[in-house]
Amino acid sequence: MYAIVDIETTGGHASANGITEIAIFVYDGSGLVQQYDTLVNPGIPIPHYISSLTGITNEMVADAPPFEAVAPLVHSLLKDNIFVAHNVNFDYSFVQHHLKAAGYELDSRKLCTVRLGRKIFPGLQSYSLGNICRHFQIPVNGRHRAAGDAEATMKLFAMMLAQDKANAISGALKGGSKEQFLPPNLPPEQVKDLPSVPGVYYFHDQKDKVVYVGKAKDLKKRVNSHFTGNNPGRQRQNFLRTIHRISCQPTATELMAGILESVEIKRLWPAFNAAQKRIEYRYGLYLFEDQMGYMRIVIEKRRKHSHPVHSFNLLVDGHRILRALIREFELCPKLCFLQKNDGTCAGITAGTCNGACRREESAVAYNNRVVSAVAYLQDQQPSVTIYDKGLTPGERSCILMEKGKFYGMGYFPGHLEHTNPMAIRDYLTPYPENETIIGLLRPYASGVSAE
Repeated sequence: MYAIVDIETTGGHASANGITEIAIFVYDGSGLVQQYDTLVNPGIPIPHYISSLTGITNEMVADAPPFEAVAPLVHSLLKDNIFVAHNVNFDYSFVQHHLKAAGYELDSRKLCTVRLGRKIFPGLQSYSLGNICRHFQIPVNGRHRAAGDAEATMKLFAMMLAQDKANAISGALKGGSKEQFLPPNLPPEQVKDLPSVPGVYYFHDQKDKVVYVGKAKDLKKRVNSHFTGNNPGRQRQNFLRTIHRISCQPTATELMAGILESVEIKRLWPAFNAAQKRIEYRYGLYLFEDQMGYMRIVIEKRRKHSHPVHSFNLLVDGHRILRALIREFELCPKLCFLQKNDGTCAGITAGTCNGACRREESAVAYNNRVVSAVAYLQDQQPSVTIYDKGLTPGERSCILMEKGKFYGMGYFPGHLEHTNPMAIRDYLTPYPENETIIGLLRPYASGVSAE
């Protein structure tokens, strides 16, 4: 038995919206067995644009039963039948959510007539209910009303049963089939063909724009995990409706996948990624030469495409580092902007300034100490070279961080000697660094190559 279902709602996700109308056509594969449809009082106002679309107004549902009142009958019609709908996960998420709120559990097998249409009637320009019904000249008696759409879906489903030469319907109902959970616009073979290796995956929308980037230890398993369950939240429902294509970039290791994911999120700024999209308010030590020829060190917020000699997260860390350099290399607090008044330089009395701020020391002599200070600071930063397996048996992978700065990663022929990172550098792809990548590499920062 099949339960052909259509609902009208106050919005696009079940967790914050109500059902305004529900229709259930119980169908045995050859004829209609039972029909039930009713308006439902959603308990919240119906937005004007929804009323304009469906024709269902607040006045029409004022005296209609709330969903809790019809839940027993709805549950009895659905519990032992296969749940069928056009874009089934939308209708199912609403009905399951509101049944649960009324005290009933629903765990039905599902069939999506959008997905089945793509398999049984390939090549159509559109698989929306209105367009596919027009194509097959199926009359719709009341578009965007539950009973009219459910009846049209039942007639469409009857055609699918008759034309299903490749057994798409029985295949979708098999145990272990992902068809019941996949987004309606996503071809199942794209999920099936994903490799079970580490990498980065991309979800694309109808215009092929990337809307989500993720990393995985196992691409196939991770992508499938996105489509399990029936979360009724708005973001998840919008997310599933948006996905039309999946692409992926395999990597040799999970660490490489994590680095590439971070690079791609910063590059593509996908709509459905939340993590790693904050602006990083990191600071840096910047070096410049003033009009008198003296090299000066200043703490500034990191600017896009800027190149500080050292980076840090907290302003207090920058002050601590700079004061240590001033003491160690006898730099001038005024020329380092740590003393901003017009009085005598505190470095004179503290023995950390030789009078450069008063031009008593030559720019050449002072600048030599600044260069030494910067070189010392950079030499203290960790250099990391991580070697691992490659994508193929004949190659190896490498991730390179030099003196605290991420350079890049890539693959090189396995027969090459890799004790010297500089010999491998030409094989690597440079990537922009960010706070997340440095955080991923810092645990490996021992100053030596890692295997």
